[in-house]
Amino acid sequence: MSVKNLHIVIMAGGVGSRFWPYSRNAMPKQFLDVLDTGRSLLQLTYDRFKNLAGEDNIYVVSNQQYGSIIQDQLPGISTDQILLEPVRRNTAPCIAYASYKINKKDPNAVIVVTPADHAIFGEESFVDCINEAAESALQEDRLITLGIKPTRPETGYGYIQFIDDESARVKKVKTFTEKPQLDLAKKFVESGDFVWNAGIFIWSVKSIIKAFENNMPELAEIFSEGDDQYYTSKESSFIAKAYSQSKNISIDYGLMEKASNVFVIQGDFGWSDLGSWNSLYDIKEKDSNQNVVNGNTIFYNCSSNIVRGNKDKVIIMQDMKGYLVADFDDVLVICKKAEESKFREFVADVKSQKGEGYL
Repeated sequence: MSVKNLHIVIMAGGVGSRFWPYSRNAMPKQFLDVLDTGRSLLQLTYDRFKNLAGEDNIYVVSNQQYGSIIQDQLPGISTDQILLEPVRRNTAPCIAYASYKINKKDPNAVIVVTPADHAIFGEESFVDCINEAAESALQEDRLITLGIKPTRPETGYGYIQFIDDESARVKKVKTFTEKPQLDLAKKFVESGDFVWNAGIFIWSVKSIIKAFENNMPELAEIFSEGDDQYYTSKESSFIAKAYSQSKNISIDYGLMEKASNVFVIQGDFGWSDLGSWNSLYDIKEKDSNQNVVNGNTIFYNCSSNIVRGNKDKVIIMQDMKGYLVADFDDVLVICKKAEESKFREFVADVKSQKGEGYL
């Protein structure tokens, strides 16, 4: 595939509430050095793709309030490549905006859509997988999603069931299931014909626009009307109007679960969606007692904890197993690290009882 036809769309508009209080409204996790590499998650995602597609073909979609952060972190891209949403409307409008804008520039484009905040450990295998999917999307009218071979019955991920065809690397999707209960997740893993849904998509711009027209015609009409305004001074005001008319809906629910030409390519390259403190714990190096520590800590009979705090403050822990201790300037959280579903409740209660300043 020629570099000029491959375009990357990085979705970077989330607030990362399950990573609170490290991830805040003013600086969500995609802009933080979560993996302690010296680069934010957004920068790592950009680095992963810039040699594959070229800097001119990378777009970042995010909320208006993060425009200056993106410009600071990615000085190599132009303002035309930073697509700012006036309000959050989930992934379908986000992808529609990017797709119709890219179509104006390159109607022969193949697009990779990726979240900004995922960790990829086998970069070479990942690139091979993306290239294989892009080649398939270029040749046929296919909406391709990346599937990850499950290593455990995880209830925090969506699952994709595929029709097994040993001769085909890119396999037809049979069903999508969002975050199943543990018993069902175990059956999925045991069956061998389910993969985790990585939320990374590959398709030609022609295929995705056709899919919007067939499955989400109202959204297609809204964003197609901007064809003469993309890449002009009128784009921002057009997008404000477009988002005011758009429903809050995910690409999975609005399109992928309805379309008949959805395929999956399985990757085995080491992946995490970094959706929570627990997922960070899973991938980080641990001490002899299985603790993950980023801070100045003394343990007494403690194991399987994750601690993040200021190096200038000593944290002493006794008889704690499986806890998160997250100590930041104005918020201290101590809770069971596995109960990540509680974080939405924590954030909602802090907002109502203590005020938005702590978010």
